[in-house]
Amino acid sequence: MGRKLVMAQRRGETRALCLGVAMVMCAIIAYYILCTTLLPLYEKSVWTEKSMCHLIETNIRDQEELEGKKVAQYPCLWVNVSTVGRWAVLYHTEDTRDKNQQCSYIPDSLDNYQKARADVEGVRDNFHAARVFFCFSTTQENETSVLYRRLYGPQTLLFSLLWPTSLLTGGLLIIAMVKINQSLSILAAQK
Repeated sequence: MGRKLVMAQRRGETRALCLGVAMVMCAIIAYYILCTTLLPLYEKSVWTEKSMCHLIETNIRDQEELEGKKVAQYPCLWVNVSTVGRWAVLYHTEDTRDKNQQCSYIPDSLDNYQKARADVEGVRDNFHAARVFFCFSTTQENETSVLYRRLYGPQTLLFSLLWPTSLLTGGLLIIAMVKINQSLSILAAQK
């Protein structure tokens, strides 16, 4: 009976150690992926100055022509604001600025025009309701654009590091508990 109990304990300890080591390895892989993808984007972000934006005008653009070619028709919102003593164009995120510099806000669903138009009008109404709001600007003096929301801010970085940190902590706790249990078993066996 005692021998079966010892064998069962060893199998359980081995499985627990394997689980702890696997959790630590997964956390290390997650840290590596985050440090190679998200951290460079966070460090490259120049939108660090939080300031107050005052709404000047909003305009919904339905269709634009570039060099005689018609662009896919979707409504987009153009927002002009005043911040830090100058006029600027407000962009929703860094990606919005990269996708289309003619639009401050691009709706999520571009397939259904009516739904996209309602989405854009809702965002425009929100800007008109709160005419003064926080925005992010850059320290460059010749920059004429600001962001409403940063994609790669400190909160995003901390939230992304939360899960690998909890995985690493849990794995280390499992390994520590197994090692403490083994030490206590050896001490009890010696007495």
